[in-house]
Amino acid sequence: MDRIQDCSPTTLVLVTAVVILVVAYMFKSLLEKKPENLPPEVPSSIPWLGQAVSFGQRPLEFLTEAYEKHGAVFSFTMVGKTFTFLVGSEASALLFNSKNENLNAEEVYSKLTTPVFGRGVAYDVPNHIFLEQKKMFKTGLNIARFKQHVPMIEEETVEYFKRWGDAGERDIFVALSELIILTASRCLHGKEIRSVLNEEVAQLYSDLDGGFSHAAWLLPGWLPLPSFRKRDAAHKAIKQVFYKAIAKRRESQEKEDDMLQTLLDSTYKTGRHLTDDEVAGMLLGLLMAGQHTSSTTSAWLAFFLAKNKDIQDQLYEEQVSVCGSDLPPLQYDQLKDLTLLDRCLKETLRLRPPIMVVMRECKTPQKVKGYTIPPGHQVCVSPTVNHSLKDQWGQDNDQFRPDRFLSDETSNSEKFAYIPFGAGRHRCIGEMFAYAQIKTIWSVLLRKYEFDLVDGYFPSVNYTTMIHTPYKPVIRYKKRSRPL
Repeated sequence: MDRIQDCSPTTLVLVTAVVILVVAYMFKSLLEKKPENLPPEVPSSIPWLGQAVSFGQRPLEFLTEAYEKHGAVFSFTMVGKTFTFLVGSEASALLFNSKNENLNAEEVYSKLTTPVFGRGVAYDVPNHIFLEQKKMFKTGLNIARFKQHVPMIEEETVEYFKRWGDAGERDIFVALSELIILTASRCLHGKEIRSVLNEEVAQLYSDLDGGFSHAAWLLPGWLPLPSFRKRDAAHKAIKQVFYKAIAKRRESQEKEDDMLQTLLDSTYKTGRHLTDDEVAGMLLGLLMAGQHTSSTTSAWLAFFLAKNKDIQDQLYEEQVSVCGSDLPPLQYDQLKDLTLLDRCLKETLRLRPPIMVVMRECKTPQKVKGYTIPPGHQVCVSPTVNHSLKDQWGQDNDQFRPDRFLSDETSNSEKFAYIPFGAGRHRCIGEMFAYAQIKTIWSVLLRKYEFDLVDGYFPSVNYTTMIHTPYKPVIRYKKRSRPL
């Protein structure tokens, strides 16, 4: 009894919730009649929890072993839910070609995104409304805007890395995360919001980012967890920053050429304009979704180049060849000619895709590879697994070899073997902006610095976060002293 009294209220709530969920799951399992022809199951003797520990500790190995044993379609239980994975091009087509009424995204992601972005946007609205909101974004993500964005990103990058000096060892992931908040905000949010970004607001973004966690996905949102409280407080504070910027733009009656103006001018099919809350939520969603991909990918690229110094040198030579020996300010039209940098970025996304699992909830029976997936299953595709299959990528599947992308077919997402930004009707609308942003940032870094591993250390993958970041990502750098 003394030990129970010593427990914190949060611990007691968590333990009670887990016990209730385990009992409810076992009772449901006894009553539930299983349909025929289900996918093969990875067995577990632990009720409710299932394979959560095995999957959480070594997800890539767990999924690869299950694929080798059971084939392209298999299921397992985790925290009271059944997850069915589709591995390889043929099986993955089911998810990427699916309609939302059959494999539903809101059921999976709203629990994560709504507390971060707010109500009325993204996965908190019916799919047809979300599709309208996506079209509004697409209007603002165009080549004319990208041409304006490149000098902005270059300017922000040059200014940010002045603090690094000529040489040292730094956490490259932290630096790139901070920088990409600045570049994305300047390009996508407008001058009113970029002008108020400071350390206090940056901390709010960090607290909000903590909402994208395994706990937020697995546990009830009403639990009094510190990360949940920080997330909710940060959401309210950042929304206030956005409301002020929106009001300032409306009052000025100026027409800026940016995403904020695009959303203020947009209307739904009914003719209704977006509310200030919807505009703020969509801007927040656009930033948070893109920031993860760009910062994580940019950081992993740093370590692949530090490990492969010959490729790093070739990338500097490409800058000189494409842009000129005096390395003048970068232009958007030059990005397409930085073909080696493009291949390095694609290979980084193959080896370290930011999102390990894409999920949908099955709403109607789905047939694939001779099996039937019943309603209620979480249907999943792992870009990480698809990107590492030896029968697709060869025996050197775990090696950084950018020239495998010399053929455009290699990165054809419609074959579902290479899917860092999704595919089909579910392809990420921010892909082109992400490429422009990362290639611009890395053009500045390649011109300014040489990078090396610190005592040969190449980071392992941090699987404790929803986005698979590098673990202890400290890198060594020195100012590039002379042309090669």
